[in-house]
Amino acid sequence: MGSIYKRGNIFWIQYYRNGKPYRESVKSKKEADAKRLLKKREGEISDGKLPGIYFDRVKFDELAEDFLRDYRINERKSIIKAEMVTGHLKRYFEGYRVPEITSPKIQAYIENRLKEGAANATINR
Repeated sequence: MGSIYKRGNIFWIQYYRNGKPYRESVKSKKEADAKRLLKKREGEISDGKLPGIYFDRVKFDELAEDFLRDYRINERKSIIKAEMVTGHLKRYFEGYRVPEITSPKIQAYIENRLKEGAANATINR
């Protein structure tokens, strides 16, 4: 169960997920917009989704690039290894959206890498 309140002229909502309160601006002066957003967030929580986060829009390529960017920014010594590993993963998962990467597809990737001659420990890393 959530609540609606105002800060200045703008409406805000508060809802709970796993006992932790979350507050979010509706960015609107209309209470109807706040009610609609609160119902949407409560529906997402009841469906087991993280409210306000849409993983179905994120592609594997974006995650891989963000991973490599983090390694570059933090000047990690293992950047060469990380680039090699993401290269293998990109060959197989390029263009996939995050929810499409399921356990069966990961297992198929592992089988494919084993056929290429990669060691199990190499694949796991």
